[in-house]
Amino acid sequence: MFLKPELAAPAGDLEKLKTAVLFGADAVYAGGQNFSLRAAATNFTEAEMAEGIAFAHKYNKKLYVTVNIYAHDKHLQKLPAYLQSLQEMGVDALIISDPGIFQIARETVPQMPVHISTQANCTNTSAAVFWQKLGAKRIVLARELSIAESAQIAKNAEIELEMFVHGAMCMAISGRCLLSSFMAKRGANLGDCAQPCRWEYHLEEKKREGSYFPIEEDRWGSYIFNSKDLCLIEYLPQIMMAGIKALKIEGRMKSAYYVANIVRIYRQAIDACWNDPEGYFVKNEWKEELSKVSHRQYTTGFATGELDSEAYVYDTGYSFRGYDFAGVVLGYEEANKRILIEQRNHLALGDEIEIISPFQEIYTTKITAIWDTEGNPREKLPHPKEKAYIACEKSFTQGSIIRRLTKDVF
Repeated sequence: MFLKPELAAPAGDLEKLKTAVLFGADAVYAGGQNFSLRAAATNFTEAEMAEGIAFAHKYNKKLYVTVNIYAHDKHLQKLPAYLQSLQEMGVDALIISDPGIFQIARETVPQMPVHISTQANCTNTSAAVFWQKLGAKRIVLARELSIAESAQIAKNAEIELEMFVHGAMCMAISGRCLLSSFMAKRGANLGDCAQPCRWEYHLEEKKREGSYFPIEEDRWGSYIFNSKDLCLIEYLPQIMMAGIKALKIEGRMKSAYYVANIVRIYRQAIDACWNDPEGYFVKNEWKEELSKVSHRQYTTGFATGELDSEAYVYDTGYSFRGYDFAGVVLGYEEANKRILIEQRNHLALGDEIEIISPFQEIYTTKITAIWDTEGNPREKLPHPKEKAYIACEKSFTQGSIIRRLTKDVF
């Protein structure tokens, strides 16, 4: 069954939600300030959640809310009221991993669609049928499945399937890790992961005290647990043929620039594959753009089977893109040929910038004039979130992203 999948994008805060919607996501997943596995993300207050739902629905997009911690009894007291408030706001679905939370959701908000989180580790048809019979609408498959295995589940279970196609992968099975709890007293399965798999380590031979196994180390340390980042853009025809309902991008902790650029490229790729699956190929410009965000080296993960040694990072922790997230466009003044921006990184006269808009070609220009909001000329914008005008001959819509070329490439 060849399906055009929904593109689901991450939203760590309201700005990222709006960015994802504007740049082509069909759905956005976000967390409230409780019960979410990304506790370090800004996340959404109730007012922000209501605004986010209204914004998504204005563009006929969906908003899914993560309620995906593995809860202890002490966490459950406030859960029914929270779920009822989400239903009243018009949330399109809940993303749940804990069977106890699932049961409370079915009792409290029985009409609310439930998606089973990847943290529930669904790796087989029997598990998919289990959740289907309990009333779940969708399963976010474990990252450890190949495309062929996912297709087998789609064939034998009558439930929507979603899979991750891009972003960071945890060393633990589908993210269920105990390192953080043991080593930092921060519960990864409660949303407070300290990422100890990214810390610096050495290996010592048991009978030879002081003899360390040589591990190459860069300025960020030794990354012996690191998986490369997932990127399945080349496998879109096989994924669509497998009958997968939705493709998911990881990254609620990433910047609005990251969300904009990754969503933009996958939107183009999915549309191109749907229009001409037999002629589909990954354009060089897509590859280049995927490399212009902060990321580890890319891997196809388990897409074709088991991981091999090439799926892990040995030489460096990050592969940088040579670009900074410099600002967001707030508006355009046609009469004065200038854009109003909110700055995110240092900008100055003479800087070469690129402006990324949802449905326009990337525009490259040099900053020739800057004014503050009172109209006074400026030479630079050094302060975070400073609003200012920049001379620009071309009009850009609100929410367009500005990036600045940087020499910090490694």
